[in-house]
This record gives sequence, structure tokens and C-alpha cells, in this order.
Amino acid sequence: MRRLWVVGFTLFAASAVLQAGAATEFVGWPTSHGLSRAEQPLRSYTAFRRMHAYSEDQKHEAWMDAWTELKNGQFSYNIVSETGSEAIRGRVLRAVLAREQDIVSKGETGRADLTADNYEFTEAGHDETGARVVQIKPRRPDVMLVDGRAVLSDSGDLLRVEGKLSKNPSFWTSLVNIVRHYARVGGVRVPVATETTAKVKFVGNSQLDVFYDYESVNGRPVSVSERRSAELSRIAER
Repeated sequence: MRRLWVVGFTLFAASAVLQAGAATEFVGWPTSHGLSRAEQPLRSYTAFRRMHAYSEDQKHEAWMDAWTELKNGQFSYNIVSETGSEAIRGRVLRAVLAREQDIVSKGETGRADLTADNYEFTEAGHDETGARVVQIKPRRPDVMLVDGRAVLSDSGDLLRVEGKLSKNPSFWTSLVNIVRHYARVGGVRVPVATETTAKVKFVGNSQLDVFYDYESVNGRPVSVSERRSAELSRIAER
């Protein structure tokens, strides 16, 4: 049973981080749908990343901290600490970072972009809580696309994207749900946290949480106040 959990969770987690790592996903967002302004692309960054993978019953759990960098179209990482299940660290968390590195090197991150090529959008409205939302519908089944909604601030800034994957990543996993939180750092909209849950066959619900703390964005050092603002935004959206 432990081996089945590792196999299933590895396949689901690899697709989860692809949702977090798209470097240009705001470029081309249709401005008529409520986003406040054209977004400048995320071309490079250095960020401290904290990852936590676990099963619902807490019997399988691991943590990993790593420095990550996007530069000259390449993604690299340096693991600085890890604890918990050795199997989950090696076959899930390390696999996630390696998978993201492979996707970026192949130039495939555009498959996850929030653009008209990948999604159909509704006009901005409000849900039952009063939040400003835009429904997003993938144009094709793809493990890198989310069927759900984008939540905007009153001023039109993107706060989060939430929904389920439009295609299950494997036989082992189903009902893969993702919530991605965003904040503006160095003038660029970036992911600051991602929560992914999935039902793994024969095991049950499992989760992967990823948190980002940026040191630089597009070659510009991030100030302490900007980092604190991004952290508060992440906490407020959780």
C-alpha cells in the first residue's frame, strides 16, 4: 500500500507543480475580462521554495526546502533541507523539481498560460461571497490546464486560480484540485502558494503544498517590505 501511494502521488504531484511554475501565464490575458492591466512576463527569479507532501491520514509525509532559479530560460534548484519519508522525498518532492526543470528546458510552460489560446473566459462577475470572478474553461483536456475560475481583487488584480485539472494525470489519480495564490512582487504578478489535492487509488486523499519566498524578480532584488506584503497576501488568501 505504501508503494502504491508513492507511485500515484508522484504522478499527480508532477502535474501540480507545472501549474505553479508557468513563467508567463498572465501574458495575453483578455483585458476586457476584468484584469486591471497588461501584465509584464516573469522572465527570471530567485526564490526559496518550501514543499510539503502528505496523505490525509498523515501516515506518509515529507518536507523539502530548496532555492530555485529561473534564468535564461532554464530552471535550476538547490535543495538545502529535507525531512520525513525518504520515499516521498526522493520519488515525489525531488521528482517534482526535476519534472519542472524538464518542462521549462523544453519550452512547454506556455501550455499552462492563462491565454485565449488555452482558455475560454466569461465576463467578470461576482460569486455568492461577493468575490469578483472570471470562469475559465480549458479549450482541450490537458494536465496543465485548470477547469474553474480566476478570482480578482476589486481593482482587477489576479488573486488566485482555483479548480480541477481538465485531465487526470494518470490511472492512479482522480479529482485533482488546485488553488494557486498570487501577489505582485517587484511589479510582477507571481505565484506565492499552491495547494493541490487528489484522490489516489487504494489510498485516499493526498496533498502537496508549495510556498514561494522571492529574493529577486526579473533581475531586481525584492525588498523586505515587498516580501512581507507578499507573505501577508498569501496568508489572507488561504
